[in-house]
Amino acid sequence: MKEQLEERLKELKNEFENGKKVLEELDVKRTNLTQTLLRISGAIQALEDLMPKEEVSN
Repeated sequence: MKEQLEERLKELKNEFENGKKVLEELDVKRTNLTQTLLRISGAIQALEDLMPKEEVSN
């Protein structure tokens, strides 16, 4: 019984560590995507500002 508990504990710890790594990777991807969206938003705004007002459509 003790061996089974130790094995299960080991499995759970491995799953936990793997989950933390995946979460860290997702956080990095989210940060990168947020930065990309901010750059795109800035480019959109700059182009809209360059267009004559009557031609801007949202």
